[in-house]
Amino acid sequence: MKKLFVSLALAATAVIAMPALAQESNGKTGSVNTRFTPSPNSSLIFTGSSVFTGDTTNGLTYNRPIAGIPPTALSGVGTAVRYVVTPFRVTTSGNYNFFNTTGYDSYLGIHAGSFDPTNGLLNAIAYNDDFNGTLDGGFSNLALLAGVSYFAVSSGFDNTDFGAFRLDINGPGNILPIGGGTPPPGGVPEPATWAMLIFGFAGIGAALRRRRSAGVAVTA
Repeated sequence: MKKLFVSLALAATAVIAMPALAQESNGKTGSVNTRFTPSPNSSLIFTGSSVFTGDTTNGLTYNRPIAGIPPTALSGVGTAVRYVVTPFRVTTSGNYNFFNTTGYDSYLGIHAGSFDPTNGLLNAIAYNDDFNGTLDGGFSNLALLAGVSYFAVSSGFDNTDFGAFRLDINGPGNILPIGGGTPPPGGVPEPATWAMLIFGFAGIGAALRRRRSAGVAVTA
């Protein structure tokens, strides 16, 4: 009897120690949207707008949070969703609109300051899917601050939802891409790429200087 009591106590402790995973209902009831539609309640005068594109098909995976501003738990459905991170900042504090257009059931998350795929709740300020009755993630009037680095995480509702996406962001200021995430192809070059470019230009400059020096010597 004592052994049984100890076993039950250990089991209870193990259950308490496990991270909480929220079970979500299948959100695949909307329609795929093909364009950004601002919320009818939006009173923004748009002065800045940016479009980012990418593809999560070959992306890394993480356990995404559930919907919420901010989210309060990790998903028990999207436990290993493929994702792409788009780092950006805004030049003016204010409310911004986001829409993640895809051909699948997508999810969109925003992190402030940093993004850690091993801890999806860290610095998460907003997560959402099925925006405006569609299968795509987005937000209306999400408050952002100038000078803060933000990370938009494009992923899927469950582990089989992935593919190409188009992320539209607009609001009162300019939306500028920054380094520090996994931008789509054609985005900000990685440090190694910058190093290669710098060394390449330095080599070209040195070669041109040698040619000019040689030309002067022959002329004299």
